[in-house]
Amino acid sequence: MPVYIHNIATAVPKGSFEQSFLREKMKEHVSQRPATRRIIHSLYSNSGIEKRHTVVNDFHSNGHPRLFFQKEGSLSEPSTKTRNDLYAKHAKKLFVEVAGQLIDQNKTITKEDITHVITVSCTGFFAPEPAYEIVKQLGLSPSIERYHIGFMGCFAAFPALKMARSFCESDPDATVMVVCVELCTLHLQASEETDQLISASVFADGGAGAIVSAKPPTDKAVFRMEQFQTSIAEQSEKDMAWTIGDTGFDMVLSTYVPDIIKSNLKAALQPLMEAYEFSFSDITHWPIHPGGRAILDKIEQNLELHPAQLQNSRNVLANYGNMSSATILFVLQQLLNQPAADNEETALAVAFGPGLTIESGLLTKVS
Repeated sequence: MPVYIHNIATAVPKGSFEQSFLREKMKEHVSQRPATRRIIHSLYSNSGIEKRHTVVNDFHSNGHPRLFFQKEGSLSEPSTKTRNDLYAKHAKKLFVEVAGQLIDQNKTITKEDITHVITVSCTGFFAPEPAYEIVKQLGLSPSIERYHIGFMGCFAAFPALKMARSFCESDPDATVMVVCVELCTLHLQASEETDQLISASVFADGGAGAIVSAKPPTDKAVFRMEQFQTSIAEQSEKDMAWTIGDTGFDMVLSTYVPDIIKSNLKAALQPLMEAYEFSFSDITHWPIHPGGRAILDKIEQNLELHPAQLQNSRNVLANYGNMSSATILFVLQQLLNQPAADNEETALAVAFGPGLTIESGLLTKVS
């Protein structure tokens, strides 16, 4: 029985900053050492990012106390509680905003049809969990089944979509809402370590979601979910990790990550290729999680892709940065909204996260 992604919605905080502005502020506040400032300048200038959204309002003239950039020459280190309190305040709003858009933008599925809500996040915690907020604030049925996927990082939208597909395959009447929200910028660290500087240069805030159902499509493009695959790159666990510290969550993002992905990606995707007797040249679209510019560059070279096949990923990176689990849905939304050359087009979506885990999903865009 086919299962479809019927529509995708996205939302970001109102606050945003140009990457060049953030580069100069980081150079002023992180270190007085010329060598560190040169590293920051290079990382931000070559990131492929033009703008990022954030709930941190340190540079807005609104009278609120600053969270990180209080004194030139240093970054403050707010506690994990302080950061998580801000996460709870802002994430609740973003979860509900995305969920509301999903309902409002879908002309064939109503809120009464929704049977399950799956929420995803790795940048904070609160209870009752985010799905509770969605159900209460949008007036959904209190009998809706609620699930939360936490702390899986940038690939977590894939487990959520797989779970949604399983629900729909077991019950043809199921309609599942998936919502991912990440507020990564709350975990900026006062560190001159290269891994931390890389993280600070790419991560951003945003939310995205999807409606999944076995109901056949009507008059709009949808994604038919064909098959998913999970793989773990060998000896890479320490190159991408996410732990809780006393001053926020510590993200390890090694400079080796692009090369690790390049070395392992073909083998990770091979089971999907063999199952459908595809070659890489048979894939029309490549919606790739834009974890960073170097990752996209390595994938383009390794798979011998045309620049246009990664343009959606590069557009999302440029305009939003890396929003962890929500990011791949931003890329898929762009693809879903574009005119199609054929009635059915193949798309191989890929995301990466702690482990180093490679998640992939073969989709068919049905117009």
